[in-house]
Amino acid sequence: VQLQASGGGLVQPGGSLRLSCAASGSVFSINTMGWHRQRPGKQRELVAGIRSPSSTNYADSVKGRFTLSRDNAKNTLYLQMNSLKPEDTAVYYCNAVIRPYGSDGAAFSYWGNGTQVTVSS
Repeated sequence: VQLQASGGGLVQPGGSLRLSCAASGSVFSINTMGWHRQRPGKQRELVAGIRSPSSTNYADSVKGRFTLSRDNAKNTLYLQMNSLKPEDTAVYYCNAVIRPYGSDGAAFSYWGNGTQVTVSS
């Protein structure tokens, strides 16, 4: 099982970006998916998460600006980030709890590669 994150970049304050996280490989089912971020000098923190079938939660700092969506057919999670602020600058990581084929019901936590988001004028 692999998670591939993409979509980061440089954007001006007030701008938007959309991050994608695609799960591939021996994916039988996905329990939860989410985005975390690590800002410079800070610990990694949860930004937003989604639990099957469609229960979402967001960090207070991003509520009303960030929106999660999920394409179950593609095993892909999206994070639409609007009204970006300089303090959103961070490396963003996707995480998923996945039950692989042949795991006898066991589910495991997987992390994707980080994608850099820089908000600066």
